[in-house]
Parts: sequence; C-alpha cells; structure tokens
Amino acid sequence: MNADPIHFAVRLSDGAWLHEADAVVAALEAEGCAWAHLQADHHRAEDWIEARLGHLPEPVREALTAGETRPRAMHVGGGLLLNLRGVNLNPGAEPEDMVSLRIWVDARQIVTLSRRPLRTVERMADLYRAGHGPTRPGAFVALLVEWLTDRIEQAVEELDDRTDALEERLIRGDSENLRADITDIRSALVDYRRFLVPQRDVVGRLTLPRESDLLSREDLLELTESEDAMRRLVETLESVRDRLLVIRDELQGLSDARLNRNLYILSVVSAVFLPLSFLTGLMGINVAGMPGEGWEPAFWVFTGGCGLLFLVLLVAMWRLRVLRVRR
Repeated sequence: MNADPIHFAVRLSDGAWLHEADAVVAALEAEGCAWAHLQADHHRAEDWIEARLGHLPEPVREALTAGETRPRAMHVGGGLLLNLRGVNLNPGAEPEDMVSLRIWVDARQIVTLSRRPLRTVERMADLYRAGHGPTRPGAFVALLVEWLTDRIEQAVEELDDRTDALEERLIRGDSENLRADITDIRSALVDYRRFLVPQRDVVGRLTLPRESDLLSREDLLELTESEDAMRRLVETLESVRDRLLVIRDELQGLSDARLNRNLYILSVVSAVFLPLSFLTGLMGINVAGMPGEGWEPAFWVFTGGCGLLFLVLLVAMWRLRVLRVRR
C-alpha cells in the first residue's frame, strides 16, 4: 500500500483492518460500510479518486483533492461531501494553521483525505483499533464533528485565557511586550475566524432535515449540540476580538498620557528657564556700555537676581497649579 495514497482502512461493521489495496477496494464496494483515509497530496490520490469514486460528479471529485479548501457541506444523491477544519497539533505548527479534512460519505463508504496529520483522525482510528468505533456512517460523521469541535474549543479557550492574562497585566501596569502579545493573539484570531465562521454554518446545515437516511435522529441531535458549541466558540472569538481592541485602546491611552506628561514637564522647564536664558544671553553680549562692567560685585548681584527670579517663577507656577502634575 506504499504506492497507494491510502494511510489505513477499516470495515465499520466488525472493525476489521484492511491492509491490502485490493481488500480496501472490495470493502468500499461491498455491502456495509468501510472507511479509507488517504494522503490528499499523494501523486496517485487524484487517480485513485477517479477510479473508485468516478460515479460522483466532477466538482465533487475535484473538491476532494483541491489544494485550497474552505468548510462546506453538500448533499449529492444519497451521499454527503464535507470539507472541515481541525486544529493543527503537529510538532512545530501553530494551532490556528488549521488542517483541512475532506470527506465523502455515503451508505457504503467513507473516504477522508488530508495533507497533514490530524489528531482527530488518529483518535478515530484508535477507537476502531479498540473495537469501539461507530458502525454507521451517520454516527461516524456526528462523532467526527464532535471531536473536531472539542479540539477547537480547547484552542479557543486557551486564546481566551491568554486575553485574560493580558488584561491582568494591563491592570498591573506591566506593559512590557504587551503590544507584541496583542498582535500575536490577533493574528491567531484572524486565522480561527476565517475557518470557524463557515464551519459553524456547515454544522448548522447538517442539522437541517434532509431526504436521506444517512443521518439518524440521534445523529442530528449530536450535530445540533456541536452546532451550538460552534456558535458559542465563534461568539467567544468575537468577544476576544473586542477585548483586544479595548486593551489596545487602553494601552494607546496610557502611552499618550505618558507622552503628554513628559511634554508638559518639558514645557514647564522651558518656561522657567526661558527668562533666565534671555537675561544671561543679553548680559553676555560683548559690546561697549554694558552696565556693571567696572563694578566688582556686579556678577554676584546678577546671579542673585537670576536666582530670585527663578524662585518667583516657581512660586507663581505653583500658585497657578502649573507644577501640580498628577501621575
């Protein structure tokens, strides 16, 4: 199977693992239901889809191997085409760089494709290895959506907790690297909202009544719970976005207040020393007729006068509340 795009395959009815390519094909075409997971960017993936799912409309086959996808759901005959996104938990990857999972499911076969490993798919495979996997395709879809939503919920809660920590730092006055942390969270927020908003709508569409036996009443109830969770997660993301805007505005306000205070102090200092600078500049000109030029105590008298003027200016500014700067 190394030459094939198949990662693994299992028969849902008895949990039997299929290790040979011919056995996988036979199971997908036989009565009952089998699940095959494929590498989406394998060089033979498109040929495999054409050969095994050639009865599907061409847009459906292209959607299964498309390079760029967004969450979507489409009923085709008695089957269902799904494009979903899961949190990226691969080493060295960012969780918000979500992994695309392409799914075709009907009464006889479930075909999933992904370009990168997805923890939820591995968890589902482990469930079948333990002999407890869903035996119906509708139950498979409902459980897969639930687990994808659970992983997303953990990531969104972590983002919410990081925003709480930023608010606490702002209250404590710890603004070091705060802008960089805000930018990092906002970047993750943009990526999450890009996929979770349409995925919320996709899960909502799955709960609508359809003329199909693929999803039972129990499956629809579970999908309804997943839809409610997705709506709550999107609302949490919107709340995080608004809170980040408030934090950014508060941080900008603190920065502006600090700058204005420094400029105010500089203006006060300039106002105090401007008359003194004028007098020293005036008395320092080197021209004939300067008063006190031949009087020995002239320097000390002039210095004392400048000191007295300095004190007068300080008292005047204090009485005018110019020097009373609030922190």
